[in-house]
Amino acid sequence: MRHIISALVVNRSGVMVRVAGLFSRRGYNIESIAVGSSEDPNLARIIIVVETEDKQVVEQIEKQLYKLIDVVKVNDLSPSESVERELALIKVNTGSHNRSDVLQIVDIFRAKIVDVGSRAVVVEITGSIDKVEALIALLKPFGIREIVRTGQIAMLRSLRKTGE
Repeated sequence: MRHIISALVVNRSGVMVRVAGLFSRRGYNIESIAVGSSEDPNLARIIIVVETEDKQVVEQIEKQLYKLIDVVKVNDLSPSESVERELALIKVNTGSHNRSDVLQIVDIFRAKIVDVGSRAVVVEITGSIDKVEALIALLKPFGIREIVRTGQIAMLRSLRKTGE
C-alpha cells in the first residue's frame, strides 16, 4: 500500500539529507521525494511516498521523523482526504507521419506539448499516477526518448463545513 507522508520542516541546508538518511538507516525505501518551500518562507514541505503494507512501519517512520530537531509537523495523508498529483515531461519521437497521432493522444489526456523539434516533441502532463502511466503506455509505441517525473505531491483537502 502506498503511503504519502507530508513533513513540514525548518527551511535550511541539510534538512532533507537528514530526513532521507533516516529512511536509509532504517532500511525503508523511498518511492519518491519532493521538497519545496511552503506558505511560510522559514518552512519547507517534504512529501515522501513509501510502499508498505504494515501500518506500524508508517507510524514508526512518523515517530522517527518527529525526533529530528528540524521537523515541525508530520502527516500520513490518506488518499480519500488528500489531493494528489504528479508532473511528468515525456520526450516522444515524432515525424511528419505520426505527429498528428501523438497530438491527438496528448489532447485526450488534457496534456500539452511544451516543446517541438523536427524529430521529437516534449509532452507535459499533470495528474494522478494512473493518468501519467496511461499516457506513457500509449506513447511508448512511438518511441519514448526520455521521461522526467516529479514524484507524487499531495496536500490535505479543504475542510468544508456547512455554510462555508
